[in-house]
Amino acid sequence: MANIVAIVGRPNVGKSTFFNRLVEKKQAIMDNESGVTRDRHYGYSEWNGKSFTVIDTGGYVEGSEDIFEGAIREQVKEALEEANVILFMVDCHTGLHGLDQDFANVVRELNKPVIIVANKADNAEKSYMASEFYQLGVSDDIYPIASISGSGTGDLLDVVVEHFEPEEEREEDENPLARIAIVGRPNVGKSSFLNALLGKDRSIVTNLAGTTRDALDSRYNLYGKDFILTDTAGIRKKARVKEDIEFYSVLRAIQALQDSDVCIVILDATNGIESQDLSIINLAHKYKKGCVIMVNKWDLYEKDSKSADEYKKHIAEKLGPLGYIPVVFTSVLNKQRIFKVIEVALDVAANRKKKISTSQLNEKMLKDIENYPPPAVRGKYIKIKYITQLPTPSPTFAFFCNHPKDIKEAYERFLTNKLRGHFGFEGVPLKTVFRQK
Repeated sequence: MANIVAIVGRPNVGKSTFFNRLVEKKQAIMDNESGVTRDRHYGYSEWNGKSFTVIDTGGYVEGSEDIFEGAIREQVKEALEEANVILFMVDCHTGLHGLDQDFANVVRELNKPVIIVANKADNAEKSYMASEFYQLGVSDDIYPIASISGSGTGDLLDVVVEHFEPEEEREEDENPLARIAIVGRPNVGKSSFLNALLGKDRSIVTNLAGTTRDALDSRYNLYGKDFILTDTAGIRKKARVKEDIEFYSVLRAIQALQDSDVCIVILDATNGIESQDLSIINLAHKYKKGCVIMVNKWDLYEKDSKSADEYKKHIAEKLGPLGYIPVVFTSVLNKQRIFKVIEVALDVAANRKKKISTSQLNEKMLKDIENYPPPAVRGKYIKIKYITQLPTPSPTFAFFCNHPKDIKEAYERFLTNKLRGHFGFEGVPLKTVFRQK
């Protein structure tokens, strides 16, 4: 059984700062504004040779009618149910707060190890003040820490790992799980898509743009394959990003795209493909990621029997040389073809890892090259003699010839199209390089 540690408490006590220290990277967005973290945010940590999952949560506020705070409470309760150890974080600077006492009532009902983490104890005086949190009556363990500097975290983690169950020895997986990032503009249905796949509210969904802020990972199994789905914040044009929080949300979304194997780019069928959609698709192409275009809200689009083909043709015209990307029409609300999107994305992930033998490449491609050789440059005839696939993360093919610098872009596109015609590679950018033979 996996060891899971949940960091919980009221807003603005430093949960995300401590989470980032445990996972050793700035994974969760931090800001002085309360309510920045909304969804459950997972990361991985290790202490004294014991690995565990850490869950960062939003600040728990009881009795609020705010749409986000109500959803945050549900996300916190999910985290409490999953956790083996609960770190109840409080703030030494502000002292015992009414919201701490409200949340203590929730924690007290659980039959799980609870440790009070008195954060912002950045001097001896503040550490002594931590004793007032015994009034909460939820734990005999209180550990003053300063999550910014790391002071006191070692003693705390020594106690945390004592509560862990022994883990079975597992062999290191030589084939890491495929990562599929769900990206797109704000409010196109990214979080709703993830929730529909998982069958539960992994991400908070509202009609307000910018609801999702962090990039959220979820492990998923479909068609007998394990993979990781990452929900991301909506990516808007730089000029429209006014707040620091949204700026960092967009950075996290772009980082998730860079870390992925395949991107599912969601479009709103009622708006068509817009310039920002093309920018996101071009970003995936630039980083050599597999790509699937998911046209959501197809149930709201006025259509006839030819609409899908016409819509695809319109997208292809906009994509130009990126026309290798598959398009799937869906309705997340009605759960139409949502699993088809994942099926296509997994095929694209397999295509990205596809290896073509050198003998196959030369057998197929040299015939095409002989029938349509590269045009001569300055009276020099270019002869391609040999082709091989290079050992790179995304498909790259080396063409060995006598004048590699004289290959024109148009002929490079010809070779790429022939590679796709012979070997597929749907949804995957191909790179061709020319080397001296």
